[in-house]
Amino acid sequence: MDKPVIGLTGPTGAGKTTVAAAFRRHGCAVVDADRIARDVVSRPQCRDGLRAAFGGEIFRRYGSLDRRKLAEVAFSSPENTKKLNAVTHPAIIAESEKKIAAARAGGCRAVILDAPLLFESGAERLCDATVAVITPDASRLRRIIARDGLPEATARVRMAAQHGNGYFRARADYLFDGDAEWRFFYPAAEALLNRILGDLNEKA
Repeated sequence: MDKPVIGLTGPTGAGKTTVAAAFRRHGCAVVDADRIARDVVSRPQCRDGLRAAFGGEIFRRYGSLDRRKLAEVAFSSPENTKKLNAVTHPAIIAESEKKIAAARAGGCRAVILDAPLLFESGAERLCDATVAVITPDASRLRRIIARDGLPEATARVRMAAQHGNGYFRARADYLFDGDAEWRFFYPAAEALLNRILGDLNEKA
């Protein structure tokens, strides 16, 4: 079969970025939907949509987007998160398709679509298999506070605006334990990758 596309997702703080790096180390190309999203929001059409959804407060004095302010507002409630997604998801999926095609043309074992909102955006339709990284809430909270320098209350609000582990367990084809000890992390990622590729080859 053509080089498969494996969707990688999970809630914030679960360890998804580290799992993506492990897959890259084991011969996969990674298409980073977060990076695509950062580019997409700078485009005029998207900026106009964000202004209509959230007002001028997410922009700085001379018109540049204040990404931190956007994150604060967009993740302050599930409703605002939906508004953000409605503006950005179509453009992110279109650009992801282009990046996946380019990655498949290179020398890789598989293409990993690293997408926090894989299911919410409908991007799972681009994938041959999906993986969710699952980590206990307490571990996620500690990581978010350390990673983003947020107060605990703000980190909890951000977590509450997203789906919990159960949402991902119900939808993903495979699960990865993001709370595993570091010495087991890369071998576990390699074992999962080999399992997925083997399963897909059997189905082909």
